[in-house]
Amino acid sequence: MSTPRVLPVGEHALLVELDDGERAGALHAELLRRRAAGTLPAVTEIVPAARTVLLDGVADPPSLAAQLTTWEIPPLEGADQETVEIPVRYDGPDLADVAALWGVSEREMAAIHSSAEFRVAFCGFAPGFAYLTGLGDRYATPRRATPRTAVPAGSVALAGPYTGVYPRSSPGGWQLIGSTDAPLWDPHREPAVLLTPGTRVRFVPGGAR
Repeated sequence: MSTPRVLPVGEHALLVELDDGERAGALHAELLRRRAAGTLPAVTEIVPAARTVLLDGVADPPSLAAQLTTWEIPPLEGADQETVEIPVRYDGPDLADVAALWGVSEREMAAIHSSAEFRVAFCGFAPGFAYLTGLGDRYATPRRATPRTAVPAGSVALAGPYTGVYPRSSPGGWQLIGSTDAPLWDPHREPAVLLTPGTRVRFVPGGAR
């Protein structure tokens, strides 16, 4: 693994650039472990993205930057995170197209998707929207050539290497393979978001309306 690139952001933040999403996820998990153990210097926010991790509210950025380049980061598979099960109906309008792209039947496509163990790599786009990795490059799926003007809330969708669930109705170009009634975002719940970075996720087929 190459040495992370650590860049200053303003006076009290650091942006750590990694080679890929797997390494970014591993660093994020290690940062959370060290913070829980009380061995991480003062940091107010840890925000993962596709290939970066942002550390904000850092008391001594130069010192932490120097430390980060010397850390031995355990593989992501060793991270101990909770698993959230999301009931899903594989009834999306793009299910047949995705199955054809993968070269399998619709039933086989649903079985492949529901047998994978996903992980929240990062969040964005809309409150409660999580980018889930776990299918691997073999099942990477291109976005639709023409985005929809309105995707229903609860739509389970694919784009590139990611799976996502739309927390509310919005425009979108992801391929819709299913639907769920799981509340991804609830401002009256603590925490409001169901899926946070690092959370393990499994889709359980057969959810009923």
